[in-house]
Amino acid sequence: MGAVEKAPNSRVPPKVTLGRLLSLARPEVRTLLAGTFFLAIGSGMSLLYPQAMRLIIDEALGARDRALIDRAALGMTCILAIQSLAVALRYYLFSTAGERVVTRLRQNLFASLMSQEVAFFDERKTGELTNRLASDTTVLQNTVSSNISMVLRNAAQALGGIGMLFYTSPVLTLVMLAVVPPVAVGAVAYGRRVRKLSKEVQDALAASNEVAEESLSGVRTVRSFAAEKSEVERYRGAMERALALARGRIRQSSTFMAVASFGGFAAATAVLWYGGRLVLDDKLTVGGLTSFLVYSMFVAFALGALTELWADFMRASGAAERVFELLDRKPAIPISGGERLASTQGSVQLQDVHFSYPARSDVAVLQGIDLSIEPGEVVAIVGPSGAGKSTIAGLLGRLYDPQGGRILLDGKDLKTLDPEWLRQQIGVVAQEPLLFSSSIADNIRYGKVGASDAEVEAAARAANAHDFISRFPEGYKTLVGERGVQLSGGQKQRVAIARAVLKDPRLLILDEATSALDAESEHLVKDALDRLMKGRTTLIIAHRLSTVMDADRVMVLEGGRVVQSGSHSTLMGQDGLYRRLVERQFVAA
Repeated sequence: MGAVEKAPNSRVPPKVTLGRLLSLARPEVRTLLAGTFFLAIGSGMSLLYPQAMRLIIDEALGARDRALIDRAALGMTCILAIQSLAVALRYYLFSTAGERVVTRLRQNLFASLMSQEVAFFDERKTGELTNRLASDTTVLQNTVSSNISMVLRNAAQALGGIGMLFYTSPVLTLVMLAVVPPVAVGAVAYGRRVRKLSKEVQDALAASNEVAEESLSGVRTVRSFAAEKSEVERYRGAMERALALARGRIRQSSTFMAVASFGGFAAATAVLWYGGRLVLDDKLTVGGLTSFLVYSMFVAFALGALTELWADFMRASGAAERVFELLDRKPAIPISGGERLASTQGSVQLQDVHFSYPARSDVAVLQGIDLSIEPGEVVAIVGPSGAGKSTIAGLLGRLYDPQGGRILLDGKDLKTLDPEWLRQQIGVVAQEPLLFSSSIADNIRYGKVGASDAEVEAAARAANAHDFISRFPEGYKTLVGERGVQLSGGQKQRVAIARAVLKDPRLLILDEATSALDAESEHLVKDALDRLMKGRTTLIIAHRLSTVMDADRVMVLEGGRVVQSGSHSTLMGQDGLYRRLVERQFVAA
């Protein structure tokens, strides 16, 4: 048995830096630069406003000049008009860029998820992944768009305000800035704590989404067991855990906000106290003190906003770790890339195949399987539950790779073939086929994207599906509902067969395709399957042995090994597992 191949380690989160987050916004650089231009105009106008106030207080009021007051007021109005227009354009440009960034991020994340191997999904719940697509990407949206705008605006306001403060009164400026270093140190420590708590909150919300997704997707099972109250309690418990973590984050935030607020207002009080003394000593005018206080407010608000934005970045970093983990993950089995054969005969060989599911690597499912199927041959695989029958079907479509041995198609190792091309050669009809919540025609056309209506109808006729489809008022446009719940089991099977007919595969896998049907539906489905199997290499996996009696060869599996092989009549003449399985079914019947 060969060495076990290890999937890429997807549990080590990447280190998320500010540069990595901002790289998401790189495609929107032109829009963001335009927004930055209007941001600069708006910030510049806001810094002129206190100067107009100083002019009115010191010059106009002192000289009792009404005309100067009117001109100053008109100037302030013009400043406000320009600033308001610049703010609107800045908001529009940055918000538009943010929406495009998050749209692109979700598209790339979904593409990355769809490229992962099946074993990846075995270890993760659907609710967790959809939470990454919806919640985590939304958290990142503000960080890479509007928060960039806010950082630039507040940084410009803080730096410009500090510059104007030094221009107005250097001594008062030093008094005000004395409070900044301790607040900055506290902001860094607070941000690190919030990052950890925010990641825990997001994980708790993802867990609650998993509960909701399971309950809603399995609502029929919930209803049949009258388990609605227990599911509500399960969801309530998950949300209570998320709430407890969120409250912890809020406590941290409120504590820091109280300290930062006290520091900011203490600095303002010190400025007012010392500035008042300077006015009394004729070292500063009343207008100068007024403009200084306004600039101080600008700087205080800007620094406070930058502190909150730092906390937002820390919260975004927790979400970004999970998003970038999925974006960067390399699938163990690629979805494309490799050799494409010019033609396919349909011969299949399994050579000493050993396999364990990655999520249960300590449980051997297949142990040294050898199997050869000739082109056009119909081979049935039977055995008790857990023997490894459906696993072989999954390996043939390269949903998984064996840990030991080889699987060949026309003499070529599946690992050397293009997985996309390989799966185009294989048609699968499962016991419970998955239909998408679209029309019947769309579900059939899934087998061949772009097929004409005539091709869809021809496939449906070959699958004995056209008659029941025609009886629906909407015909082929009839919506099947989520997972095909609007159709009966037999109808879903025939739609799935029509999909396989349209695909026209060289290798056909029938995985318990009739085991859940009544006698009438089984007759219609089996008739359709018989037509579909003609001229194709076919692998039949079944519990109901009546469906394998006409197979060219029957392989009997037990405990992951082939214990018998031969035709139905040959195996019935032997005192082995196959005969006992048949006799048990007849007794049960």
